[in-house]
Amino acid sequence: MERVTDWLQKRSIISPERVALVNGSTNEMITYRSLDARAAKWADYMKEKGIQKGDRIVFIAKNHPVCFELLFACSKIGAVFVPLNWRLSSAEIISLASDCTPELIFFQAEFEPLIKDMMYGYKAEKIEGVSDQVYGGNELASQTPVTIDDPWIMIYTGGTTGKSKGVILSYRSINANALNTVISWNLTEGDSTITYLPTFHTGGLNALSLPILMIGGKVVTAERFQPLRAIDMLNQHGCTIVLLVPTMYHGLMEEDEFKDASFPKMKVFLSGGAPCPGKVYDVFKAKGLQFKEGYGLTEAGPNNFYIDPGKMKKGSIGKSMMLNEVKVVDHEGQLVKRGDVGELLLGGDHLFKEYWQRPEETAAVLKEGWLHTGDLARVDHEGDYYIVGRKKDMIISGGENIYPQEIEHWLCEHPSISECAVVGLPHERWGEVVTAFITLREGRGISETEAKAHCLEKFGAYKIPKHYYFIEEIPKTDVGKVNKKVLVENYIQKIKGKSTRTSNSTNSR
Repeated sequence: MERVTDWLQKRSIISPERVALVNGSTNEMITYRSLDARAAKWADYMKEKGIQKGDRIVFIAKNHPVCFELLFACSKIGAVFVPLNWRLSSAEIISLASDCTPELIFFQAEFEPLIKDMMYGYKAEKIEGVSDQVYGGNELASQTPVTIDDPWIMIYTGGTTGKSKGVILSYRSINANALNTVISWNLTEGDSTITYLPTFHTGGLNALSLPILMIGGKVVTAERFQPLRAIDMLNQHGCTIVLLVPTMYHGLMEEDEFKDASFPKMKVFLSGGAPCPGKVYDVFKAKGLQFKEGYGLTEAGPNNFYIDPGKMKKGSIGKSMMLNEVKVVDHEGQLVKRGDVGELLLGGDHLFKEYWQRPEETAAVLKEGWLHTGDLARVDHEGDYYIVGRKKDMIISGGENIYPQEIEHWLCEHPSISECAVVGLPHERWGEVVTAFITLREGRGISETEAKAHCLEKFGAYKIPKHYYFIEEIPKTDVGKVNKKVLVENYIQKIKGKSTRTSNSTNSR
């Protein structure tokens, strides 16, 4: 089996004094030489604690350079790095720990109350309590050999459609994604980014951070997205590329300072994590800033597509990147015609290895070298791909297939609408009824009649929502994706509550 090269160590030799990481909170700068040395010291510390190849190391902390120090330390001894979502409840974190059975847990001090119930069943160490000891200690004397298909990172899915699954990413997966990104996106050692997406998410680790570190660029870690602070930091650190989610772009666009801000070093702004409304494209185009939308998932990289930012096509995720394959198929696995909708399949070395201890679920999505994403897509005459929604989100009303995403995009074009989510709710006659949940922009208003009229400008009557609910906030996951499962559950609870109140008031009479 092919052995893996420690590319961080190689990079520390080639670019020893280049800045690899910057702590966005303190402005501490860590060179490649220092990053590799710190990783080797953490590796020695873990090995002295009895950590062996294949052991899971849980990490619970906000975005911080130590995340990458520990990630690379795990690679030096063959351990598996498992960053957990610190926004979860204590019970949820205990459940994930029970699933992955870590040999050691590293956590930031502020999360001690969150994991206090775990500290009796697992070896858990406060990062602040051991970092000085580690940095003053020895570097690892000899590395544990790892092969290309050994696991390196395990990231848990968000669990919006069921129980969270541990996605195992091998060295093959991570290195292939990084290399593909460097080649396809033309990254160089002169590139710099800020990592705002949480590092317990594939977007925080694999979208830009690891590819840029592989090529010798600079990664700034940021704990929390604040629009005004972000504008300053992007320029302060000479950022050339950044990945944000649509909710972050909404935050930027609402600031007066953004309207006048220039970003002289920025090559391109990327959007990912959720579909991006068309008005974001318009704002960036008006400012003369390059903008493009991406697509990915934990099980595939997450980078799969390239689009020339100079050829802005609303909603398009572009063409397949250099070192991976893409196709759109019907329910029989046959390629669909251009313009037709089918399921998106991805192929390449960047695909995940397996779901942790879930062989049946792995087999259900990994078939003959292709990942069945569960996402619906189409490809246009120029070979550019568009995501039209999830298979599970597709609404079937009166026998017609309806794709919520195109309706959501159009509704968000209305100047009064801030965000919206379109779902199918059970209906006795039609099977499902198209329903829109809408939040309004501050100081704006729109009636249900106006919303319907807006939809009729674009779609046939069978597609448009039959019900419109105006709510204060649309629930989202930790990375900004609309959580339709929670949205529908909240709606059902509200309806049940009304029914109960009606029943009680009837009984009282």
